[in-house]
Formats: sequence, C-alpha cells, structure tokens
Amino acid sequence: MPLVRTRGIILRSLKWGDADRIVTVYSPTLGKIRGAARGARRMKTRFGGVLEPFGLVDLTLFQKTPEALGQISQIDLVTSYSSIREDLTVMTAAARMVKMVEAITVDRDPNPSMYAALVHGLESLRPDTDVALTTLLFQIHVLGHTGFRPQFDSCTECGTKAQPQRPQWFSPRLGGVVCHDCGQRGVGQMLSLSKGSVAFIEQARRLSMSNLSRLKAMGSVRLEVETAMEAYFYAVVGKSLPTFEQWVS
Repeated sequence: MPLVRTRGIILRSLKWGDADRIVTVYSPTLGKIRGAARGARRMKTRFGGVLEPFGLVDLTLFQKTPEALGQISQIDLVTSYSSIREDLTVMTAAARMVKMVEAITVDRDPNPSMYAALVHGLESLRPDTDVALTTLLFQIHVLGHTGFRPQFDSCTECGTKAQPQRPQWFSPRLGGVVCHDCGQRGVGQMLSLSKGSVAFIEQARRLSMSNLSRLKAMGSVRLEVETAMEAYFYAVVGKSLPTFEQWVS
C-alpha cells in the first residue's frame, strides 16, 4: 500500500462504525482526501484530540489507490486554531469556510491557491473583527479559484456586453449578471445588484487574501452582495452554508 504524507486543514471529522472516524483533509498538494482513523473514538486512542475540524495537521496514511479510502497511520497537530472554538460567532465563520471548500472541491484535485486562502482565512478570524464580512470576502475570493467565478462583463443569457449605467440583475442559476432586456423577459430568480455591489465583488475577487481586509461594505451594498453570494452558492452546490443566525440565536 502506497504511503502518503501531506500537510492540510481538517474539513470534517465524522463518526464511522463503533469506534472509528472518517477524516476529510484539504491538502495543497493532494487536494481533498479522506482517511479512516481506526479506534479514534475509544477511550485510549493514539489520535487524542487531533481530529477536530479547523486544525492544521501533518498526515500520514496508507492508500491502495487514489480512489480508495485511506487508513490514517499518523496525524500530528501543527496548529489547532483553538481560539476559533472560544467564540461561537468565530466558530460559525470557520465552519462556513471549511464547508465551502469541502462543497466546491472534488477529491484529489489540488489547488494551492485555495489552500492558502483557507489557511489565511482561518488565521484572520478574531472576535474583535467583523467575521461575517471576513467570511463573505473569503467566499467571493475562493470562487475566483474555481470554475464558478461569477460573470459580470456580459449578460449570462444573451452575451451582450454589460452596461452598468442601465438596470441589471444577478442570476444565481446562470452565475452572473443579466441585462435589462433579458431580465424583463424573465430567466428565473433574479436579484438586484447595483454598480457598487458589482465593483465590490470584483475587487474581492482580484485582491490577495492578505489585502482583503482593506475592503469594507455597508448598507445596501453589503446586503446585496451577501444575498447574491448565498443564493449563488446554493445554486452551485445545492446546499446552504451554516448561517450566523442559526448558530448564535
């Protein structure tokens, strides 16, 4: 059985059978991989508390083929990001980040830029900051590393070059803006998206993660962007991200 060693972020840790866990890790060199941690739920286990989500770990597993479920032989904690669990709002933001990466990636498809964005995103979460905005910026930025980047330069229905001076809408199903004429004819759910909101999304997509903290969004722009990105994510993967209201209420 080939031996695989990699560093990565734990996205998910699920109970499996009577005493085991299935751990999903996102690696910069291997992408999303899964491994079974045998006996991880027994009182005496060599894995300790290392298998919790959000942790940065060094992982060693045996895997017969890339498609097979690997068996974890060793996992060492590099960074726990323990402060994430000390604040419910921060933990919700971290959950949204890891669940987004898990949902929009396929197994064994490495994307170093997405991995770097996830690490930086988790490191940026602090109770004294606007973690909802940080998560929104992460969501927009990460979409730019996939084939799901929203289209704003032309109408996603007819291909006409976008004219920001005219009213336009955002179609979650089509993944971009819809011109005024196509919007009048109807193309399914359409959301209002102002010129300022489009500019904000485009800036968030282009800036590096380290520079995203420069961006601020308030009022109607914030609301429009949040609504559009949530609806678009649901259209892409068929499920919603955990909401702050669900976790903190």
